Amino acid sequence: MMLCPSMRAPVAVSPPSSRPRMQTAALVSVMTALTLALAALPKEDGSMKKEKLKTDSAVYESLDLDNYDLNLDNYGEVIDLSNYEEIYDYGGLASKIEVGTLAPPTKSLAEPQSTTSLPTETPQKNPPTPTAARPKGPGLFGSITDQGLPTCLVCVCISTSVYCDDTDLEHILPLPLETTYFYARFNRISRIEANDFIGLTKLQRIDLTSNSISWVDEDSFRLLPSLQELILPENKLTSLPELPGGIVQLDARLNMIQSAGIRPEAFEDLKKLQFLHLSDNKLDYIPVPLPEGLRSLHLQNNNIQTLHRDTFCDSRDHSHIRRALEDIRLDGNPINLSLFPDAYFCLPRLPTGRFY
Repeated sequence: MMLCPSMRAPVAVSPPSSRPRMQTAALVSVMTALTLALAALPKEDGSMKKEKLKTDSAVYESLDLDNYDLNLDNYGEVIDLSNYEEIYDYGGLASKIEVGTLAPPTKSLAEPQSTTSLPTETPQKNPPTPTAARPKGPGLFGSITDQGLPTCLVCVCISTSVYCDDTDLEHILPLPLETTYFYARFNRISRIEANDFIGLTKLQRIDLTSNSISWVDEDSFRLLPSLQELILPENKLTSLPELPGGIVQLDARLNMIQSAGIRPEAFEDLKKLQFLHLSDNKLDYIPVPLPEGLRSLHLQNNNIQTLHRDTFCDSRDHSHIRRALEDIRLDGNPINLSLFPDAYFCLPRLPTGRFY
């Protein structure tokens, strides 16, 4: 027997709204499980933070922040330094400290200060030594100068040489007795006194180039037994003083020396003289007689107008040859050397000058 469609048994179908409710319940259960898992984790970090906060609060509670006025007077009361070394152990660094690198110990700031002030003593200064009480003599750095200083503090002393170049000197300073070489160039020295070099028995060289020397006492150089070189160019000399017998070089260029300012036969007895330089002066003739050992004679730029037969040679002995004198400068003088052939026949070389 066939049933009609309307007579079939009904099928149970759940309503559509019941599905979302089931998904929500499942999600709630998962979240609950996660919350329980997180709650079960250890809480070490939180406890450590709480302990640190407790320690810090205990430290701050010990400080009286209401009356916290830190200065040098209450420094030891506010901050306790008594156990500073126990808290911080520097034992591991002690081996790294080298001897000689530590600063000198200073007074601790925490040391209690005395309430009673002790009288302070004013340091007594030694009275200055009067000028009259200063030691005399050359001393370690030379004699005392007018400036109150030894010569070797005004000038430069190296071994037995004294250098006073370009120091605005107006006179010769007292020199150490051991002085061998003395230089005082480019100063304002105007005269040389007789006692400027007295007692300097070892003095060999004097260089006074480029000063304003116009006067030299007669005995300023004559009594110096060891003097070999006297250098006096670029000054205002009009005459020459008497020279010691051991002189080897005399350089008095660029002065105003006249022939009348040179003593007759001034160079004849100077047997060791080898270099005589008198160029750029006001000489009218060659200062004769010249020592036999002379090697260099510079007389250029003077006013020499004539020569004599015996100026350089012995006119009575034509076999005489003056071998040492090889350097004669007469250029810059108003003289024609070709007019005086008998004056230089004994020379190994002709003089330098005008021959026409």
